Amino acid sequence: MFASEPKPEAKLLTVMRLLRWDKPAGRLILMIPALWAVFLAGRGTPPAPLVGVIVLGTLATSAAGCVVNDLWDRDIDPEVERTRSRPLASRSLTVQTAIGVAFICFICAAILALYLNPLSFWLSVAAVPIIICYPLAKRVFPIPQLVLSIAWGFAVLISWSAELSRLEIATWLLWAATVFWTLGFDTVYAMSDREDDLRLGVNSSAIFFGDFSANAVGIFFVLTSIFLAATGINLHLHFGFWLAICIATIFWGGQYNQLRQKDLPKPVYGQIFRQNVWVGFILLAGMIAGAIF
Repeated sequence: MFASEPKPEAKLLTVMRLLRWDKPAGRLILMIPALWAVFLAGRGTPPAPLVGVIVLGTLATSAAGCVVNDLWDRDIDPEVERTRSRPLASRSLTVQTAIGVAFICFICAAILALYLNPLSFWLSVAAVPIIICYPLAKRVFPIPQLVLSIAWGFAVLISWSAELSRLEIATWLLWAATVFWTLGFDTVYAMSDREDDLRLGVNSSAIFFGDFSANAVGIFFVLTSIFLAATGINLHLHFGFWLAICIATIFWGGQYNQLRQKDLPKPVYGQIFRQNVWVGFILLAGMIAGAIF
């Protein structure tokens, strides 16, 4: 629990690793649904200051979530190959420092939330308990990735209401697409840890679905495409959006075919996860184009 603090320069780099800023894919992949929502709600041209607040807010929130996750899992992470080098797992930072960093992140997110309208502000508040309790889900809930997906879905609700001060049918269609997309890519992420999680007795969607995991991911991505298409129909989006969906669906089909292979090397799961960041940005570009042109 008690670690010797590194020198200031090294400590700063260690804190950056605690916040996962050395691995931007995880930060960007939370930002993407928030940007989907604000650009669709703003018909492709939301106010620049609002976009800035949302970008900074997702960075602060995801950073806080990473620290909270590592605090809960500081005694589990040393037993998992992928996570044993994390700062709290390796005892290169103290618990007290991590709590202080999490507090600063939440304060930054709260200050940014004050810029939002009341509906968005209170949705931001409602998301906090899910962010804090998500790491506990793997101990008591068979599909903890669903809890993460719901947390990701708040990014859509907050950003959409920040632009329009209300939620619409299209909001919930995009929310459903985000939930299924997150279930898909986070199940892929969990597949790389399946042996360690089974040994430690913690839950994951990869364990729950077992040999059906690749098919489950494929179904989640199909449902993502369906709900994205329903969003596009509801908002009367144009060609650019439909082109982006076609490209995304091709990528997801390729990922599904990879996951069906036996004895897939563990690094491939991480590659598929990172590939979904690019898929998300392709869809964002299509949403902007489909709303404007």
